[in-house]
Amino acid sequence: MTLQGKVALVTGAGRGIGRGIALRLAREGADIALVDVVPDGVSAVADEVTEIGTKATTFVADVSDRDAVYAAVEHAATALGGFDVMVNNAGIALVGPIADVTPAEVARVWSINVDGVLWGIQAAAAKFIELGRPGKIINASSIAGHDGFAMLGVYSASKFAVRGLTQAAAKEYASAGITVNAYCPGIVGTDMWVEIDKKFAELTGAAEGETFQKYAGGIALGRPETPEDVAGFVAYLAGPDADYMTGQAGLIDGGLVYR
Repeated sequence: MTLQGKVALVTGAGRGIGRGIALRLAREGADIALVDVVPDGVSAVADEVTEIGTKATTFVADVSDRDAVYAAVEHAATALGGFDVMVNNAGIALVGPIADVTPAEVARVWSINVDGVLWGIQAAAAKFIELGRPGKIINASSIAGHDGFAMLGVYSASKFAVRGLTQAAAKEYASAGITVNAYCPGIVGTDMWVEIDKKFAELTGAAEGETFQKYAGGIALGRPETPEDVAGFVAYLAGPDADYMTGQAGLIDGGLVYR
């Protein structure tokens, strides 16, 4: 167990990729602070974490609220007795042509996908420095942060922005022993992709499920991604084997986008 004795905070931990990451980090020995805007999901995941045999604590927060993110980090450090890993996983998608995007839609995506990551970086780094210890910050980007996807223009832009924040933060915090990396999933079978697929169906006339299958059909390894696939890579980034890695945004997509 590579994270024995460590404390990790995961945002968007109530379902999907966030849940998968939280459970995998727990299996690696970490105590987990589960943060989400919806309380029911994190409560259920907390039960799963304790069944694995590590500690769990929950905190309800909207990551677009800077003060709430700082409070979540403080809660994690106090409740679990330390702080070592920050996973800025929370995010939302927006499907639609660029011509139709409204200011309110842009603001909402940006406030969660970009501002939420920025506040997480700030809060985590401040806590690591306060505690006088190195730390790991791990951010959610996407294949859409490497390639812009039609009908996902604002979402793609937000994930490109996460890569930029990751690179800049890696340079700024390296002297404090803090590494900052990102993970870039592909076509993951989660509720988010169910909603993306439905929206594509409304806008294009495709049958429900058709868009998901279209994109999944291009994966070299021949199957859609699971949250566990993503979680394995995040566990690597959180662990000691990634101590010499920083500023990177690794693709974990089964072979769909190549860099």
